[in-house]
Parts: sequence; C-alpha cells; structure tokens
Amino acid sequence: MMMATGISALALTACQTATTGGAAAASASDGKYLSQPLVRDIYTADPSAHVWADGRIYIYPSHDIETDIPEDDLGSHFAMRDYRVLSMDTVGGPVTVHGVALDIKDVPWAGQQMWAPDAASKDGTYFLYFPAKDKQGVFRIGVATSKSPTGPFKAEPQPIPGSFSMDPNVFKDSDGQYYMYFGGIWGGQLQKWAKGSYDPNGSATDLGDNAAPALTAKIARMNPDLKTFAEAPRDVVILDQAGKPILTGDHDRRFFEGSWTFRKDGKYYFTYSTGDTHYLVYATGDNPYGPFTYQGRIMEPVQGWTTHHSIIETGGKWYLFYHDTQISGKTHLRNVKVAELTFEPDGSIRTLQPIRPE
Repeated sequence: MMMATGISALALTACQTATTGGAAAASASDGKYLSQPLVRDIYTADPSAHVWADGRIYIYPSHDIETDIPEDDLGSHFAMRDYRVLSMDTVGGPVTVHGVALDIKDVPWAGQQMWAPDAASKDGTYFLYFPAKDKQGVFRIGVATSKSPTGPFKAEPQPIPGSFSMDPNVFKDSDGQYYMYFGGIWGGQLQKWAKGSYDPNGSATDLGDNAAPALTAKIARMNPDLKTFAEAPRDVVILDQAGKPILTGDHDRRFFEGSWTFRKDGKYYFTYSTGDTHYLVYATGDNPYGPFTYQGRIMEPVQGWTTHHSIIETGGKWYLFYHDTQISGKTHLRNVKVAELTFEPDGSIRTLQPIRPE
C-alpha cells in the first residue's frame, strides 16, 4: 500500500453552542498531526459521520468525560453518560456543538457506559443507535428517535431484541434496505456470547485459541421500523487473500471493534479497528453480508490506545473521521478529527499516517 503524501493539516474552527471547559485550554494546533481536532470545548470520540438530505454533515460521537475510574483493558474508565451531535456545512468549515441529544438517565434499561453510537434517517425520522450496559452489566444496543438530526432523542423503553455487545453501525444499501453491523471483543463482551447466550464467566479477551478463526462482527437486516431486527444476527466473515478465515492470533488483521460499512463503485467495504494493534483496516465483498476479503490498512496507529472511525463521501471527495488524544494526552479523553481519503484506480485505499514523520 502507498503511504499518503502531500495532505495538509485541516485546521478546523469550532463554533460552539455550549462548552464544558478543560479541552478549551489546549494550544491551537500542533503541526506533527495530519489533522487538527474538530472541536476543543468538549472531548469527543468514535465519530459516526453522515450527510443527511439537507446536505449538512452530522457527526454522532461519543462524549468523553473525566473520571476517577482506574484504567483497565476492559475500558472501565470510558464512563460516558450522554451524547452530543456535531454538525458543519462542509469539511473545514465551522463546527457546531449541539445540546444533549440523549442522556443515560432518560434510557430506562441502561445502567452505565454509553459508548460509540451511530445514526440513520428514514422518512423524516432520525434514529440514534447506542450501546450501553444494562442494569446487570451486559452490553445491549438501544435505539432512540427524533424529528431533528440533532435531537433530543427519545429512547425506546427496552434495547433492540436480540442485540448484544457494542459499536452499532447501520448501513443503508442502494436498494433502500438497512443492515446493522455490531460487536466488539474484550470490553465489548462479544466473546462472552460465543456459545449463543451471555456467559458472565466467559473469556475477558477472545476465544483463547490463536489457531481458530477469529471472532468477528455480527450483521442483521433491519425491519422497516428500523427499531428491530428482521433476522437473527449472523457472522461477518473476514477472509485472507487465500480465502481462509482470519485467525484469532492474527492481531494485525483480525476484527476487534468499530465496524463501518460503505459501498463504492459496486463494491462493499467493511472497515474496522484491530484494537490492541491500533490499525484501521478494510476488507471488501460483493454483498452486505460478505464474506469480505482483507485488503489492507486505512490508517496507521494514532496517538492514544483506541481507534474508531467512519467514512463518508461529500462534495465529490471521501473523508475519514477518526479520533486521537492530541488535546488531553489521556486515553479516555479524545478528540474527533477528519482527513481526506484517496482511492486508487483499483479501489484500494491509500494508507494514512496520522502522525507526521519527524
């Protein structure tokens, strides 16, 4: 894969409707980074970007907050409790931070940790999909609706039946059908569902057999109401170039979390994070279910432990939305960024370097 060159940093100006302090004290920019934070007055991560019918770009991120919870491998220190929507007319233009879109106190079934969300739009209604641990500490996926893309959103009283784990991504195909991709290992608990039901004593990481096919994301076609699954979730199989499943021990390529699917030139791109090796990577297939064949890296590791992203086309260009820890230097206090993506004539994605070489 070729490395990206000649891409200027995007010094993006924040135009806030509300502030929380803390991040605002950071310096204006640092030239060693490919891109600059979209906003500095709140901490944001896991950006889910969409262009709705009005042509404006809406970003549905996690809202990171300070916490005294000790850091661990299960992400206990990611203790987010609400969502705020960002919006802008164009990439590089002023960014608006909207008011609280959904608070955990208004989700009857949720107990803690409102992690990476996604959104969808249909017939004038906007849908916010979000993972949270229920009162028993098990991750489920909820849905909330609004007539405004920025909320406030009203949550359904129960999580989506049959949902589990985290990181929902709802993809609308060209035929108007919607699919949800979801799941994440380690703190995302996907490995605890390996036998079809939740096992509280299951592995804390993965299946524990490096030679076995890796756990992977799930996919389910959605009903027309976009609040329920039309089928039982099935595996999103990722293959190597030889047609063999990616193995558990292949940490550079196996699925960890952060599904994002899009279609370009008739090809389906399933993109995801490798977690502990910190890559954003992609695989391609010929239908939403896959199987998908691993192709390469979208982005090398960012500053900070986590990597989570989204990809959109707007204004005739493709963009990667991602996060790092430029402002805080702390794993759990992140900032959302955006960089332009380049596709080669064969459909491959040119790999981005988020930190410029010294």
